[in-house]
Amino acid sequence: MKELSFKNIQYLALPAIISGITEPILSATDAAVVGNIPIYGTEALAAVGVVGSFLSMLIWVLAQTRSAISTIVAQNLGAGKVAGLHRFPGQAIVFNVGLGVLVLAITSLFIQEIFVLLNAQGLVLDLSMSYYKIRVWGFPFTLFTFALFGVFRGLQNTIYPMIVAGLGALLNVGLDFLLVYGYGDHIPAMGVDGAAWASLISQAFMAFFVLIIYFKKSSISLAFLGPIHHEIRRLVTMSVHLFFRSIALNAVLIMAVREANGISPQAMAAHTIAINIWLFSAFFIDGYGAAGNLIGGKLLGAKQYKGLWLLTKKVNQYNLVVAAGLMLLGGLFYRQIGHIFIQDPEVLPLYYGVFFLIVLIQPFNAIAFTMDAIFKGLGEMAFLRNSLVGAALFGFAPILILSHYLDGGLVGIWWAMLGWLVFRAGVLVLKFKKSYYPFAIAPTSMD
Repeated sequence: MKELSFKNIQYLALPAIISGITEPILSATDAAVVGNIPIYGTEALAAVGVVGSFLSMLIWVLAQTRSAISTIVAQNLGAGKVAGLHRFPGQAIVFNVGLGVLVLAITSLFIQEIFVLLNAQGLVLDLSMSYYKIRVWGFPFTLFTFALFGVFRGLQNTIYPMIVAGLGALLNVGLDFLLVYGYGDHIPAMGVDGAAWASLISQAFMAFFVLIIYFKKSSISLAFLGPIHHEIRRLVTMSVHLFFRSIALNAVLIMAVREANGISPQAMAAHTIAINIWLFSAFFIDGYGAAGNLIGGKLLGAKQYKGLWLLTKKVNQYNLVVAAGLMLLGGLFYRQIGHIFIQDPEVLPLYYGVFFLIVLIQPFNAIAFTMDAIFKGLGEMAFLRNSLVGAALFGFAPILILSHYLDGGLVGIWWAMLGWLVFRAGVLVLKFKKSYYPFAIAPTSMD
């Protein structure tokens, strides 16, 4: 089967890996650059961690339409109905960006209270507010970009998202150094505000660049006026399920940030380094998950269940190899990685103390993210919602609460993260084995 060939999976996965890791690279670059500000690097790093966690939560919650869009487009492609998607992408973008602006407007009214709730105070709170007031304007651009990425992915094209995301990341890195530290007498050093402007400019660039590519390379119109496309109802249903799934996912990340902030600014800075490394590895792993997502949706549309089973085995195997490589690299270079972010002698030992858990978490990352992506391609959004809620309630929260009362510190937070991912991976594997494997081995299963 052509879709399951090594070459085809790599064709989809490798560009998806590159485009996927640009998001954590952007956050990690902001963190590394501001963490090395000579005067208040630790507080700046903590502030970027607070704001980055909050904005990532909003983006991940509202950008779930990307997965829903790619699923719908891929399934229509597999069923030979892609020509009937006229008006669907345009209406999906209006829905996504409009909802994002509404949520942003509401949350912005209470942003200081939100940061205080996350235990930001003093200089960390002041820097968080300053950073947020600039970077927040990039939010609609990101939602727009992700929606078009979803269309391209559904059409089995991960090349264009890779190009856009890669160029955006390079622009962000260059602007970070230029605006945070300044350039002689020509450009003043802007500190944390410079990192925020770098992110905003790169997000706007990616939105306009992907729009130009879409007009030149896609045959599906972005027109949105006229009758509501029949797939919009399914998009909204999927998005609602994914919305609540992401609420559960981000509740875990926000609770971890709040707990780290409650320990000390140094603990929050160390947690920011750890979470950026974890996000990098997660998005790296998610590249093969994206291939499983796109091919899986297409195979389901064509009712090729045996192929779906073989695909699931292959992408999980590939991602476990990737996870092993990340574990090896992390074990060899964890001290050098820490020094990239910060030089503070009070922060680095805290980071070193949790790194063994970041290494240990990688195989569970691989299985959880791969299966999660495949289930998105299958349209199993309600189950993904339930599994994330269950993982938050039974895999993460009990360990975090126990750690809090036993003064487990940063290590306790990351044991809770490990429990969360073990729960997620196990539930997803069991669900696939129960619901899809029987079709794959049935005598009438198409191959």
